[in-house]
Amino acid sequence: MPDSIQIYFSDTKSEAVFSADGVKPQFLLEAPNFKALVVGLEAGGQIPVHTGEAAMYHFLEGEGLITVGEETFDIKPGVTVIAPGGAMRGMNAKTRVIFLGAKGGE
Repeated sequence: MPDSIQIYFSDTKSEAVFSADGVKPQFLLEAPNFKALVVGLEAGGQIPVHTGEAAMYHFLEGEGLITVGEETFDIKPGVTVIAPGGAMRGMNAKTRVIFLGAKGGE
């Protein structure tokens, strides 16, 4: 494993970036077939509905709603949501939200 890859994060929430300009994902690892990231979303912020590769969202902080396909789920700390490849997904933050994301192949 190359020395330049960080593999341990003692305070992952502190890696999140919040911006009035929109979502600023912070990649913890960005490889050709796999990405791990931490995302901060301000209260009232959203990630518009879109399709994408298979993805996992694990919520560390905050409340809101996430939609995958035709279903909408509550966001709260400890919740994990899996979106299959090609599925529509979007998010709305009621409060400031921090989540871990991982995405890869279909």
